[in-house]
Amino acid sequence: MKNIWFIVSLFLITGLVLLCGCTGTQETAPVADQKTTTGEKTVLNVGYQPSTHQMAFMTAYSKGMYNETLAPMGIKEVKAFSFPTGAPEMQAMLAGDLDFAYVGSAPFVTAVATGLDGKIIGAVQTQGSSLVLKTGLNYTAPADLKGLTIATFPAGTIQDTILRTWLKEQGIDTEKDLKIVGMGPGDATTAIMAGKVDAVFLPAPSPTTIEEAGAGKIIVQSGEMSPNHACCVLVASGKMIKEHPEIVEEVLRINQQATDYNNEHWEEAAGYMNEMTSMETPIILKSLEEWDGKWVSDPNIILESVSNYATDQVALGYIKTPVSADDLFDTTFWGKL
Repeated sequence: MKNIWFIVSLFLITGLVLLCGCTGTQETAPVADQKTTTGEKTVLNVGYQPSTHQMAFMTAYSKGMYNETLAPMGIKEVKAFSFPTGAPEMQAMLAGDLDFAYVGSAPFVTAVATGLDGKIIGAVQTQGSSLVLKTGLNYTAPADLKGLTIATFPAGTIQDTILRTWLKEQGIDTEKDLKIVGMGPGDATTAIMAGKVDAVFLPAPSPTTIEEAGAGKIIVQSGEMSPNHACCVLVASGKMIKEHPEIVEEVLRINQQATDYNNEHWEEAAGYMNEMTSMETPIILKSLEEWDGKWVSDPNIILESVSNYATDQVALGYIKTPVSADDLFDTTFWGKL
């Protein structure tokens, strides 16, 4: 019965698309940008994922932080769109449907390399993903993974990039020695619980959910694969940066305030995530005790790590030419806080 409840909870997490802000409504997917005359901006579309990595956004909305600073600037509504992974989220931003995105830095690198007009304005979180092995299998070294099927986020995402790069460093051929399949967190968790895959590499809190269900055990943290690696970031569209820099600065300030709050109030932050995802608060809290992640907001501390993803993605064949830190970051807003 306990296992069934976990599976049901995960379907809720991946299926829900939540809309929230200065006023609240619900959307299933971003639609065309609101049409306003130059200089007017009344609605913000923000993308995020239902993970502990992006709890700053959930806290900011639930505590009404957007209302406090953006309403006086003319913003009447903040719409939040939930995505299972960074790949579809960046597709939405490429289509012009998102003003801001809480997203993994690797899919953002891929998107910039394919023409996205946007910049990282703030850090959100580092490390925080785990490799989970199915119950009944043994692990003593990376070589034990040979012959297995591992589910992780789709190609070009943080998890896919880190996993493939780490396996290569361990002398494992990801095409010949094992099989990697791309899935969202809900599908991957269900797959390992059903015995359809041998392992998963997922962001928190999914690894804890799997352990609590007795379906697997965490064997390697992402920080062991790539110490202090950047994970999620806050991205602003080029249009917002050019036309509404004052709003961009305030959204970044809110991110910093929410990050500081979460670092000091885990239980309250877990409650806000529960409100937006229906995930059980005890699972969220336990995942925070188990993960190796850290909530941060200063973009300067992740400059090198994010830039390295561009090199990694060239090596993996995901992008043709590297992109530089100047292509990826705008730290001027952080400098004004």
